[in-house]
Amino acid sequence: MTETCEESLKKMYQSFKAEVAGNLNATYVFDISGSGGGKWTLDISNGKCELKSGVAGSPSVTISISDQDWLAIQKGKLNSQMAFMMGKLRVAGDMGLAMKLQSMFPGQA
Repeated sequence: MTETCEESLKKMYQSFKAEVAGNLNATYVFDISGSGGGKWTLDISNGKCELKSGVAGSPSVTISISDQDWLAIQKGKLNSQMAFMMGKLRVAGDMGLAMKLQSMFPGQA
């Protein structure tokens, strides 16, 4: 059975490292296109992380990508930095916060 984008985001959410986030307050929106896509918000504040369906609040960072490319990154078949350089992954907002994702969610994004 193939994992969905929502399932992969839930796994990512569960791998959250509060000690890395520290006192960070940021809202990440994932705008995933394609038939398996959708919009999800990761709200990080005071060492806690909450995953919500849809767009909640004002995003600090919006990450746009296709469902196939998102799942390829999650499976380790596509490097997120390469996807960005190839234009497959687009980031709007604070690039520093976008780069912090990998350390807060190890083995995921």
